[in-house]
Amino acid sequence: MILQDFASPRLFVDHPLAAESKVPLSPSQSHYLASVLRRKVGAPVLVFNGRDGEWRAEVAAQNRGAGVLRVIEQARRQTPPCDLHLLFAPLKHARLDYVVQKAVEMGVGSIRPVMTQRTQAARVNLARMRANVVEAAEQCGILALPPVDTPAPLALALKNLDAGRLLIFCDEAAPSGDPVAMLAQAFTKSTGGPASLAVLVGPEGGFTQDERLALLQRGNLVRLRLGPRILRADTAAVAALAVAQSVLGDWRFER
Repeated sequence: MILQDFASPRLFVDHPLAAESKVPLSPSQSHYLASVLRRKVGAPVLVFNGRDGEWRAEVAAQNRGAGVLRVIEQARRQTPPCDLHLLFAPLKHARLDYVVQKAVEMGVGSIRPVMTQRTQAARVNLARMRANVVEAAEQCGILALPPVDTPAPLALALKNLDAGRLLIFCDEAAPSGDPVAMLAQAFTKSTGGPASLAVLVGPEGGFTQDERLALLQRGNLVRLRLGPRILRADTAAVAALAVAQSVLGDWRFER
C-alpha cells in the first residue's frame, strides 16, 4: 500500500501534468492557497487531473487571482476507478450534495441520476454536482473523477445498463434478511477481483409497484432490504454502497 501525503493541500487541475511543467491556477484556487491556507512561494501542493496520476508540485508564483504551480515529480500513478455505478433518484439541495460527495468517497466510478415516478427534484444542477465531485475527490485522495450523467428516466437508465453488470436493487419492500450474506450468495462469478456493479437507490417514498415489477424482470439483479428501519434516501445510498464495497467491491482488494 502506498502511503499518501495528507499534509499537503490537494488540487484538481484540468491541465496536462509532467515534470517541470507549469500549471496555472484558477482565481478561486489561487485565493484558497494564498488567503485561506497562507501558502507562500515554494510551498508544497499535490495536483491531479484524473488522467496522469498525482504529482508533487510547489507554488511558483503567487499573483493576485493568477497563481502558478511548478510540477516536480509523480507521487502516484493513475489507477482505474472502481467499476461501481450509482443510480439514484435526485434529491433537493444539500441532500443531493451529500449523496454526490459520499458517493465519491465510497469509490463510485459513475454517478447516474435517474428520474422515477416519485422523484421530488424536478431539475438537477449538473454543474453543482460535478463541482461536488471535484471537491470530494480533492479531499479523499482518489485519482479518477467519476462522471456525472445527465438525468434519465428509470426505464431508459435500465435499458442502457450493461446486462453483464450486477444490479443491486435497494427496496424497502424486499424480504428481510442479511444484505451482506444475500449479496454474497447472489454473486456467482469467480473474477478474483472487484465485480462490475451498479447500485440503485430510489426516492423518498420508494419505488411504485409498476417500477418494482419492471425492475424484477431484469436478469442479473439482487434485491436487498437495508435493515429493519426505513432509511432516508441519502442514508440508503451510503449504506448500500458500503454493503457493495465490503462484499464485492474494491474494499476487499488492495491497490
